[in-house]
Amino acid sequence: MKELIKYIAQALTDYPDQVEVREVEGERTSVVELRVAPSDLGKVIGKQGKTARAMRTILSAASAKLKKRSVLEIIE
Repeated sequence: MKELIKYIAQALTDYPDQVEVREVEGERTSVVELRVAPSDLGKVIGKQGKTARAMRTILSAASAKLKKRSVLEIIE
């Protein structure tokens, strides 16, 4: 899951080298934390959060295939 989010975020941003992804695993749920450059934050979130929502949908579909639950958090 971590590599999937990193790949998508690097494709969206102007500074792909500043993309950081951390995965915190729990018993049933894993939290994927995404951190980007301050100038790229708007590109990752998108207008009215559409890009972030799409990334969360892709993440939940991929994790459902593995019978897990994943949550994406975009950290400022």
